[in-house]
Amino acid sequence: MAMEENRWEALEIEAQQGTKATPSAGFNKYVLASAMLASTNSILLGYDIGVMSGAVLFIKENLDITSAQVEILVGSLNVCSLIGSLASGKTSDLIGRRYTIIIAAATFLTGALLMGFAPSFSFLLAGRLVAGIGVGLSLMIAPVYTAELSPATTRGFLTSLPEVFINIGILLGYISNIAFSVLSENINWRLMLGVAAVPALGIATGIMAMPESPRWLVMRGRIGEAKRVLIRTSNSEEEALLRLAEIAKDASASENLKGKGPWKEMFFKPSKPIRRMLINAIGINFFMQASGNDAVVYYSPEVFRAAGIHKKKELVGVTIIMGIVKTFFVLVSALYLDRFGRRPMLLLGSIGMTVSLAGLGLGSKFLEGSVEKPLWAIVLCVVAVCADVSFFSIGLGPITWVYSSEIFPTRLRAQGSSVAASVNRVVSGVVSMTFLTISEKITFGGTFFVLAGIMGIGVIFFYVFLPETKGKSLEEIEAIFKDETPVPLQH
Repeated sequence: MAMEENRWEALEIEAQQGTKATPSAGFNKYVLASAMLASTNSILLGYDIGVMSGAVLFIKENLDITSAQVEILVGSLNVCSLIGSLASGKTSDLIGRRYTIIIAAATFLTGALLMGFAPSFSFLLAGRLVAGIGVGLSLMIAPVYTAELSPATTRGFLTSLPEVFINIGILLGYISNIAFSVLSENINWRLMLGVAAVPALGIATGIMAMPESPRWLVMRGRIGEAKRVLIRTSNSEEEALLRLAEIAKDASASENLKGKGPWKEMFFKPSKPIRRMLINAIGINFFMQASGNDAVVYYSPEVFRAAGIHKKKELVGVTIIMGIVKTFFVLVSALYLDRFGRRPMLLLGSIGMTVSLAGLGLGSKFLEGSVEKPLWAIVLCVVAVCADVSFFSIGLGPITWVYSSEIFPTRLRAQGSSVAASVNRVVSGVVSMTFLTISEKITFGGTFFVLAGIMGIGVIFFYVFLPETKGKSLEEIEAIFKDETPVPLQH
């Protein structure tokens, strides 16, 4: 124990010479490249979401499956990703953040190949389950790795990149639907799903060039490697030493808690700051999926069909427009997240989603009681869906991953983020697997009114509980959660 204390003291003394430096605000190209490469894993999830919305139309006819089987097929990936999410925390603590990203890509690659060559529904479902594990791994690890690598001034933008790539993947999935839909129904959906194996292979190979997380290296006692990574990922050596000093201080505190274990510290007699972090991380992940966004994207053709759009080409065309709008707004959010902060953009997006879902419910209700399907009501539904996914991309979409990956201290970051991601996957799976069934019981209009109510509660939760974290180092954020004063709109 004495040797450990001396090691951290020596490290802090070495780093103290940089504590007077002020971190620069510019982008570090090496960090940007590493963050983009880590986040490309998210393209695979986005592609699956986008391509499945169209592929399921052909799968249902080709394999002659029921609506219940469609729900199981769509939702199974989200439910099974729970396994990957739960495993990701321990795995990344043991073997590192970088190798966990590689395992995630390799697992999704296997699942994509199984789906592409599926001869039956059961075989296809098995491929979805394997791919789901890869999705669960990547959802947690990409933002955690990026948050630990990034300087505080650009962490919001860089950590929101996974959501940007999810939306790019969704758009690519929609394009794939159009490209392969001209083929026979026995081949088109297999190519739509199986082609995802190509980028997965490239990602698994390219990630080998990325550095390991400096915070993970320090926790493992590999100080020299951590210092070299920080020098490359900072805008000056002084800034690197400042970051090293903060990491060393946090690591020293973690050593004093060694033996307590992350699960015990989080769930059995947690301190007030840790309890607040856990509630906030679980809460924002819950509302992200309880908003129904994944289900709206997955089943957008069904929603538009209920609105009066029946031709397959028109259905796919409208979903592509939705994908373009969604991608545009998530890019806008990522670019301005470090300027305006997490809270204002989260509240703006959540309020916008509440209004959009209410409008979608109103339009759907009117169409349900109308025989002629008036054009204005159809336009209202299309605009409301596009608005809903756009406001999601401004707020909950990127900020959920940013917030979940930055609020926990280093010793709990991987495990805490994996718990939050697990809640995310469970809720997403439940919503996706029940969306059509509930809509058949209470109609699409009723379902959207329920989702609007859930988002209204979410707005209140975000306003009351979530403090602002922009511009703070990961080590400084813990101090914010020790502050018992009411949460202001901005710091």
